Amino acid sequence: MSNTIVESTYGKLQGEKIDGVFAWKGIPYAKPPIGSRRFRAPERPDSWEGIRDATLFSPVAPQPQREIMEFFGNDISNMSEDCLYLNVWSKGADNKKRPVMVWIHGGAFVSGSGSSSWYDGASFAAQGDVVVVTINYRLGILGFLHLGEIGGEEYATSGNCGIQDQVAALHWVQENIAAFGGDPNNVTIFGESAGAMSIGVLLGFPLAQGLFHKAILQSGAAANVHSSAKATKIAGHLLAALQVEPANLSKLEELPVEQLIKASDLVPSMSLGPVIDGILLPRHPEEAIADGSAKNVSILIGTNKDEYNIFSAFDPEWKNADEIRVTKLFEKTFGPLVPLISSYLGGNKPLSLELYNKLLTMSIFTYPAQKLTELQVKQGAPVWMYRFDWETPVFGGALKSTHALEIPFVFNTLNTPNTENFTGSSPERQLLANQMHQAWINFARRSNPNTENLPEWPMYNLNERSTMIFNLESTVENDPNRQERITWEQATMMMKS
Repeated sequence: MSNTIVESTYGKLQGEKIDGVFAWKGIPYAKPPIGSRRFRAPERPDSWEGIRDATLFSPVAPQPQREIMEFFGNDISNMSEDCLYLNVWSKGADNKKRPVMVWIHGGAFVSGSGSSSWYDGASFAAQGDVVVVTINYRLGILGFLHLGEIGGEEYATSGNCGIQDQVAALHWVQENIAAFGGDPNNVTIFGESAGAMSIGVLLGFPLAQGLFHKAILQSGAAANVHSSAKATKIAGHLLAALQVEPANLSKLEELPVEQLIKASDLVPSMSLGPVIDGILLPRHPEEAIADGSAKNVSILIGTNKDEYNIFSAFDPEWKNADEIRVTKLFEKTFGPLVPLISSYLGGNKPLSLELYNKLLTMSIFTYPAQKLTELQVKQGAPVWMYRFDWETPVFGGALKSTHALEIPFVFNTLNTPNTENFTGSSPERQLLANQMHQAWINFARRSNPNTENLPEWPMYNLNERSTMIFNLESTVENDPNRQERITWEQATMMMKS
């Protein structure tokens, strides 16, 4: 038998070997979530006879076109509801029990896929002898439409279909990864943006307990979940737009998927995401984590210095915005808090794009990451914190250390298509990629990211708050966001009072 052929639980898979690394693509981990399986929990896939070709990626989950995702190289030319597939890279289908890393992609819960060229697992396999798995999961309206309050028991968990898909993929890993040379008892889940936010949910998701042992959260934490009431309101808007009566939800299973995706564009960004449904997610993941739901999970977590810059750069409302327009944008985002922001956080300087970016970086990314870190540290769990400070020269330097910029450094995929238009092409980039790539490998291998080519990286504690600052010359700083952190804590306390 060729060593590119692997016997999985469901049948044989024929992969391919490229430059010493084996890859198996488009492996089904659940039945196609179509027809009556729309808005339902994933089901185990069917077995097959003979040898299944596993040399091509599967279609990506249905999703809207997004300019920013195109900039990130997201390819939606092959989309289908039949999208619940994963991909595996390994040095060999043997009994070596290598560390396993399972990547959960970002894209605001509405975009992305596991087959992006940025997420190629070949370098992790070649340089780290790690088995890498990347997955698709249901997105947007198909993954996170909460119909439980409207449709009753039949749809009780529909608001978390996307998270259930991720859990199903982790079950597949437990059952199958040994056949691909991986160790099911050494699984690290890692993800960025909505992928990291998903991991924040999985840390407090009872059905995910024991399916992974370590977690890396890049620019996302455990703050991004909707209450059942809010999610029900969003679902009501979408049902009205689709002209589906609450008493006739089965009509949703018959509508063309294009119609569903088009309707989902009518609700604000991040309206569709994980839901505290009282069943699969009984309470806010931060509460569960505070009570020790993830106390046995080692965590590596961090953010980028200027996360929000790319979002405002792609927001047409910020193009040539004058003072009146800037004020309106602040009021639209922060409402009655604008006077407080102006005096307390802005130092009474004029409202500006720079302040806007800084506030949204802090509120959406930095502060939730610090909160999750504090909750884990209080449980005695090992945590390492980083901040990515390397600035891209593209767009005249305006993006700085923006959202998603660290991904091709982590994966060591700087030479893949659609990367130089984001990172530039300076050869020195590779030095930083070497550092980050090895740190992630070491964390997956032995629960500690320290490497020979980085300064000593202490575990995070609430006194020093040691943080690795990734740059061409990486350094460790204690509490690098101290002033912002304290100011933000004081401001949020004032907002609540």
